[in-house]
Amino acid sequence: ALEVSGATVHVKSLQMAQLQRAILAVGMFSLFEASLQDAFGGEGFDTARRVLSDQNVPEAQESFEDLYLAINVLKHGYGRSYKALVAKGERLPFKVKLQGEEFFNEGDVTELRTLVEVDDDFVQRCADVISSVSSAVRSATGASI
Repeated sequence: ALEVSGATVHVKSLQMAQLQRAILAVGMFSLFEASLQDAFGGEGFDTARRVLSDQNVPEAQESFEDLYLAINVLKHGYGRSYKALVAKGERLPFKVKLQGEEFFNEGDVTELRTLVEVDDDFVQRCADVISSVSSAVRSATGASI
């Protein structure tokens, strides 16, 4: 629709879809954290990290940590998590906006003002990582998460 009309309704509808992706990603990770906290008390993510370390799966560990940081950045903005993501630079499988950058894709009127670009791939990556970490934790601990 935007190819033939720049009507506000089209722009706002697409911005809403972008926002829904960000809310979905943050919500998925928050619910996963709550499930881990229920199973392991206040050490939910620490337990998940320990399990991944014990299983010696560095790719899974890195994916989990990258998304953990990205979700923190989506929730809190600039801070330690943001600095850690920026330090990883081009190695990340998603885009992080550097300080002073205004856009991920200049000219995209549907873009939200977030520091992490949340597209369909990002949301799918969140779901995949949560699923694999859940499986690893369940098999290692017998926990019902």
